Amino acid sequence: MNKLLQLLGANSQFSTAELAAMLGEPEDFIAAQIKEYESKGIIKGYQAVVNWDEIDDARHVEALIELKVSPKKDLGFDEMAERCMAFEEVESVYLMAGVYDFAIIVKGETMQDIAMFVAKKLSTIDGVLSTGTHFIMRRYKDRGMNLYSPGSEADERSLIL
Repeated sequence: MNKLLQLLGANSQFSTAELAAMLGEPEDFIAAQIKEYESKGIIKGYQAVVNWDEIDDARHVEALIELKVSPKKDLGFDEMAERCMAFEEVESVYLMAGVYDFAIIVKGETMQDIAMFVAKKLSTIDGVLSTGTHFIMRRYKDRGMNLYSPGSEADERSLIL
């Protein structure tokens, strides 16, 4: 894998000067590489990794939805992926190997929002055979970033003797 892409994937806020120093290349060469990757669609965008658990008033729920489908002849899985991607609730769509065909990351304000999305929108798509919903209770690590701070929450378990 390209070292420049690895560095940007780890921290997209590195300056071109920092990247050039780390890679031992001229800064203008690094800037040109980044522009080329962006124009070719290799770099699709830059995002912050947000730890929603640290936001007191955040109404943010995520779920991983497993989707088993019956692909259409000559279209394979691409048409189903496009249909799933069109929903604003859908964050990510992955074609999988195994029992289910797709893993879909969905966001909502409440678990009920996600349940209704699955029941009324996702499961009603022609060709969907079954779904499995897994609510994400806590993210410990996301896109390489550690989101967990041991001891940041009080232990509310009861001691039973």
